[in-house]
Amino acid sequence: MTQKLFADDAYLKETDAKVVAHTAQGGIVLDRSIFYPTGGGQMGDTGQLDDLEIVSTVKGENSDIVLVPAEGSKLPAIGSAVHQVLDWEARHRMMRLHTGLHLLSVAVPLPVTGGQIRAEKARLDFAMPEPLEDKQAVEDALNALVAADHPVSEQWISEAELDANPGLVKTMSVQPPRGAGRIRLVRIGDTEQVDLQPCGGTHVRSTGEIGRLRLGKMEKKGRINRRMNVFLVD
Repeated sequence: MTQKLFADDAYLKETDAKVVAHTAQGGIVLDRSIFYPTGGGQMGDTGQLDDLEIVSTVKGENSDIVLVPAEGSKLPAIGSAVHQVLDWEARHRMMRLHTGLHLLSVAVPLPVTGGQIRAEKARLDFAMPEPLEDKQAVEDALNALVAADHPVSEQWISEAELDANPGLVKTMSVQPPRGAGRIRLVRIGDTEQVDLQPCGGTHVRSTGEIGRLRLGKMEKKGRINRRMNVFLVD
């Protein structure tokens, strides 16, 4: 099982590790990883492993994290020491956007049917039979939450506690991973709780770090689903 360093410190940009396995598909498994694997709508990290280009990160077997090198790369030997370096600019943009999507779920209090976070943009799909009456008002409310600079923190609860509080889960299509006995909650706000929901992704430390957000054109996706795209205003 790969130690998930990103779960404890999303700001860790580089560190040493040891190669513990290769996959049949040519991936690399380390004993510990700062690379987040694709999951929960967030795309996997990219970066460098020594002089190898890492083009993606995915989940493997038995809670392993698999780093995917560029095609044709020579894999480091099992047991060798390596140095991993994130593409920090891309990761930080995803951290900002992911936290922004949590705030969007507050500004639009409807069931979430899907979502995705890339470095370029993010989106949430809502169960929204009718379009928003005033998209600009939603964007203004979203950016007010950003500007309030609410702290972002995490806590852990048991799976039984989550079962007793099913309303914590806002997403209809994605459920928190189970089997480890505990669930990670991401909290926005301190004395004033803005949002609290299960999430295993990476986030910034406070909403002010997100920066201003822009809502793109709303897209109709099916009978009741509508998609809202979110962009960073840099």
